[in-house]
Amino acid sequence: MKASVFVGVSLDGFMARTNDELDFLPPGGGEPHGYDEFVATVDALVIGRRTFDTVLAFDPWPYGSKPVFVLSSRALPPAPAGAVVEHLAGAPEDIASQLAARGIRHIYVDGGITIQRFLQAGLIQRLIVTRVPVLIGTGIPLFGPLQHDIILRHVETRQYASGLVQSEYVIAS
Repeated sequence: MKASVFVGVSLDGFMARTNDELDFLPPGGGEPHGYDEFVATVDALVIGRRTFDTVLAFDPWPYGSKPVFVLSSRALPPAPAGAVVEHLAGAPEDIASQLAARGIRHIYVDGGITIQRFLQAGLIQRLIVTRVPVLIGTGIPLFGPLQHDIILRHVETRQYASGLVQSEYVIAS
């Protein structure tokens, strides 16, 4: 199974403020920068509980009818009407095996801790990181401590009129 990350960060590498606010990101994602095209390639999303709690406030629900698997040790609040949401718990390797057994071939992994855990487990193959031209000083980092280096191979970098800079990488090792 393939696992990819598509994420926006401040120039200093934060996915969100420490209170989970995303107010530094361009409203509505800003100008088109490949998100819709990317989401069309995935079969499902795997997100963390804090990310789920954040996107519950979005109107409309941002994932349409794509299956969303929320990793949490706690029960989930109700999902919006029409959303396909399932609660899962366990190690990234177990989650990936369960989803592959269900015929899911490509997942979009989102949420700081979830991305970090899947990276550490060697389950991410592709990273698309869009840097927003703002420094916020502190927040939730995209990448955390690693047990070893993760070597990336640069695929492409794109720049947008608004100042967004997007780099795509594949995991080389």
